[in-house]
Amino acid sequence: MTLPAHRPSSALRRCAACTALLASALAHADASAQQTPSPSLQVAPAQVKLGLERVTLPGDETMGLVGTTYLVGLGHGFSFGPAAYGAISGRRGGFFTVGAELSWQYALVGPLRFDTGMYLGGGGGGAAPVGGGLMLRPHADLLWDFGPVMAGISASQVRFPNGSINSHQVGLVLTANTDFAYVPGDRIGEPAESRDRAGMGFERLQAVFGAYRPSHGSRRVSGPELTSTIGWVGMRAEHTFEPTSTRVHYFWGVEAAGAASGGVAGYAEYLATLGVETAVWGDALVLGARTALGMGGGGDIDTGGGLLVKAGAYGALRITRDFGFVLEGGAVSAPRGSLRAPYASASFIWMLEDIANPPSPRANARTEWIGGAEHYVARRTDGSQRGLQAVTLKGNRFITEYLYVSGQAHSAYAGGAGGYTSGLVGFGLQSSLWGPLRGGVEMLVGAAGGGGVSTQGGAIAQPSAYLGVDITPSWSLRVGAGRVKSLRGDPAAGLDATVVDAALAFVFGVPTRAPW
Repeated sequence: MTLPAHRPSSALRRCAACTALLASALAHADASAQQTPSPSLQVAPAQVKLGLERVTLPGDETMGLVGTTYLVGLGHGFSFGPAAYGAISGRRGGFFTVGAELSWQYALVGPLRFDTGMYLGGGGGGAAPVGGGLMLRPHADLLWDFGPVMAGISASQVRFPNGSINSHQVGLVLTANTDFAYVPGDRIGEPAESRDRAGMGFERLQAVFGAYRPSHGSRRVSGPELTSTIGWVGMRAEHTFEPTSTRVHYFWGVEAAGAASGGVAGYAEYLATLGVETAVWGDALVLGARTALGMGGGGDIDTGGGLLVKAGAYGALRITRDFGFVLEGGAVSAPRGSLRAPYASASFIWMLEDIANPPSPRANARTEWIGGAEHYVARRTDGSQRGLQAVTLKGNRFITEYLYVSGQAHSAYAGGAGGYTSGLVGFGLQSSLWGPLRGGVEMLVGAAGGGGVSTQGGAIAQPSAYLGVDITPSWSLRVGAGRVKSLRGDPAAGLDATVVDAALAFVFGVPTRAPW
């Protein structure tokens, strides 16, 4: 969803978020326009990868697995970035993992390319035998370079070292070439001139709160009919195509959401979306429609193999130049499962950039990508309490010098909680303390479930504080502590634990119209 800029055409910017999601490859040819050079702006090659393969589980059961990865070039053929994998066929709907991948690419002869790498992540779900949830996926790909995209075959192994899955398979892979434009951490205060999209290319961000009302015939995996209204929270990031008129805009995006109420803790969905919109009342009101395709499941909801389709229409109202409010209604369906439901949602949209009319000179917004791990003692649905370790992926976008918005995904990789995942959104404050030392606090809320962890319906809060030390202008080591707590149900039976975490942050700037 989007709102037009005060000037004739609308465009915004990047997202914090949470994971490199589904099928972005369909639109990155549009995002790969030449960047305008600037003394402080640097451009690194980047790739968006979409893979599809069939994994074999114990008992000769098969599961269709789709993977999405965003890789930024490090030099000498190496790339690194976030990745996510999820089920779209079979009978393990709700199987997801999130993590990161390191890859190396080499030109063989002519347009033929060799690509090899390793993915490491955490997750599970769909009652798959993943043990603690740690997933390893080494791969070797042969790709044909068509210019803006590369396509080919991938040979890989999907292995859960503390579970029962160890599969070798051949799949298909599609890679879209693009650019990652950024300002190094030590030059964030300098203006950067560019009329093109920076960072991952997203221009607007939404925090979404919605509800599904299951239709008659929707069922739980365990058998009973699904009758409760399902409340969910999520985030969506969007990118407009180059405008073809001043009134009509086409866009694509990615979204992620999880159940926060309705007795289906553990349900999650990850989707790619495509839509169109038009301004109908000056620059204050926009009407639009969109469709989304991806993967969803978990929480004892019957989505079959996990394939999910969604379609809706919406109205967006500008509140200020940079913020708006969106109301949307539509329907969601799992074609290979029984889930069918109309939905309604409300969201706040943050318009990050107007590339059609950028200010000059442009300021830079501090942005952080953070990867790490956390540990806490989690109460389980059987009443026991055991240690849980989770992979954490975080994206922070500063809206003032000290205040930032954060989107985070946490997935278990050890502790016998494979399949446990949480998605969190919120705000943080960060400041320099002394020399290279920085400190911050965060207040996050979201949805969590799966893996036998007792979240009492799914809604959780996670306040925390952290200290960091800048090891270079662009890299920082951080340690923190906080609390994770269920917001619903019996307080004595839900999550209420002290969290400790350690992480590595990549700090960079993106051109913005921010006033500081």
